[in-house]
Amino acid sequence: MSDIGTIYSRIRRYIFFLLSIYFLGWGFTDFPHIFGGLILGTSLSMFNLWLMVRKMGQFGEAVAQGRRVRSLGSMSRMATGALAVIISMRYPDQFHIISVVLGLMTSYIVIMIDFLKETFLRN
Repeated sequence: MSDIGTIYSRIRRYIFFLLSIYFLGWGFTDFPHIFGGLILGTSLSMFNLWLMVRKMGQFGEAVAQGRRVRSLGSMSRMATGALAVIISMRYPDQFHIISVVLGLMTSYIVIMIDFLKETFLRN
């Protein structure tokens, strides 16, 4: 099994690739509010992924040292999602709310695709 750091870098690279496509769509299509929503949601999704990886590292260190573990930061990630929805509702002409929600799910979708790719292509 791969180290969490290498998995995170691989997923981060995929998300940056998706963000570059979204920026091209935002700049060159007639749907900037949809791509703006995808950019906002995916950016905050990547922030959530960074938070999760950081908390997992702290969790592993705490377990190795025999300390108690508080949480893995679910409230922080939910608050980030709420912030994205609030921003998209405040500026509906800039951000499409459904695109924001899809963007928030991007890191989890990329994680699943990466897992399937690593599982089936490794053998």
